[in-house]
Amino acid sequence: MIHSFKLNGYPLVIDVDSGSVHLVDELVYEIITHYEELPKNELVMRLSSAWPKTDVLEALAEVESLIDEGVLFSMGAHEQRIKDGRPAGSSIVKALCLNVAHSCNLNCCYCFAAQGTYKGEQALMPLSTGKHAIDYLVRHSGTRRNLEVDFFGGEPLLNWEMVKETVHYARSKEKEHNKHFRFTLTTNGLLIDDDVIEFTNREMDNVVLSLDGRKETHDRFRVTQGGKGCYDVVVPKFKELVKRRTRGTYYIRGTYTHYNTDFLQDILHIADLGFDEISMEPVVCPPDEPYALTPEDMPLLKEQYEALAREMIRRDREGKGFRFYHFTMDLEHGPCIYKRVAGCGSGTEYLAVTPTGDLYPCHQLVDNRDFLMGNVWEGVTRLDLQKSFLKCNVFAREKCHDCWAKYYCSGGCAANAYHVSGDLLGTDDYGCELFRKRVECALMMKADEATNQ
Repeated sequence: MIHSFKLNGYPLVIDVDSGSVHLVDELVYEIITHYEELPKNELVMRLSSAWPKTDVLEALAEVESLIDEGVLFSMGAHEQRIKDGRPAGSSIVKALCLNVAHSCNLNCCYCFAAQGTYKGEQALMPLSTGKHAIDYLVRHSGTRRNLEVDFFGGEPLLNWEMVKETVHYARSKEKEHNKHFRFTLTTNGLLIDDDVIEFTNREMDNVVLSLDGRKETHDRFRVTQGGKGCYDVVVPKFKELVKRRTRGTYYIRGTYTHYNTDFLQDILHIADLGFDEISMEPVVCPPDEPYALTPEDMPLLKEQYEALAREMIRRDREGKGFRFYHFTMDLEHGPCIYKRVAGCGSGTEYLAVTPTGDLYPCHQLVDNRDFLMGNVWEGVTRLDLQKSFLKCNVFAREKCHDCWAKYYCSGGCAANAYHVSGDLLGTDDYGCELFRKRVECALMMKADEATNQ
């Protein structure tokens, strides 16, 4: 399978199974686009009306050479390698998301976690449960050395002392068990102070800071329990944290909705504040919500991504570049084919832990008791659920079969698919369409980079 497209003046061809990306001229682009639908002599005759026949024949020979090399119209055997689920050792757990606070000091109506409570009672994770979670991860991580722990909520800074003590406990286990923990903190920023800044700089490999963009955009949804916007409070705190960060990474993470389909302006606002690591995600919510993205929004959203890519190229040339999470792509050292097919590992390699120690496949499914898999003391007891998540891959999703972007998204988010379609093996069609556009933009930027080195 191939996918051909033109963007910003660049004709590009993706060979899906081999992962090869070709930046071609107009003649080669036309040959590849029509190669499978036209007999060779008819293809040559048709193109010879616009190009010299010798050029057409030479270009056709180049295309067939690429086919012989297996980087064009290739046929991979990836499905056979994955058909029985994840490989041996799939019970190894590599990462935990610790929901240390099912409580929040904001009241964001678009929050997938029901304002941080996950449709349940407010709760804070006790330190004892955090320690048991660390012990569980160590016990079930096999020979893997690098382990990931995300501190999540609600708002994890509401349980800050517990977070710090859990980090200290994990560090005390590293040498004994030959492990290294990498921590991430996600916060809305209201409670950031010097202690938070100093500790996260020392211990957190990544910090995710929630900011939706312009003041009017951010304060539309991200309001305190009293209904007051928090932009003016959190932006100075985020700036100070980033200014003092000397190790690890961070990124600003926003959400766009039907009310800011011009989200490019929000991304550029964040960049102009001085932040150079940015993510902006489409809202995922029931379609009857007033802020839900609509089919009519789709053309504008695609235009926004294309305009963003062009603006990023321009700013990069001026020495004012920034990174956009969804445009970040490593074509030479990206994920292995197994990860491209099997995805994030939710429900198997990655689990979420509630304040009471219950285990769920991921943080986006914590509000649904049907996905309760076990707890940190007894481990995974719902092996049927684990088996279901083992089967979550691009070949198990019917709509992925003919999608050219399937090895870039690994079939997409199982939780989003479930929330939209009611099926773990379904798809979020709206999100898929946006994802494909983001991949095209990212590849166009790579083509521009290669052309202008």
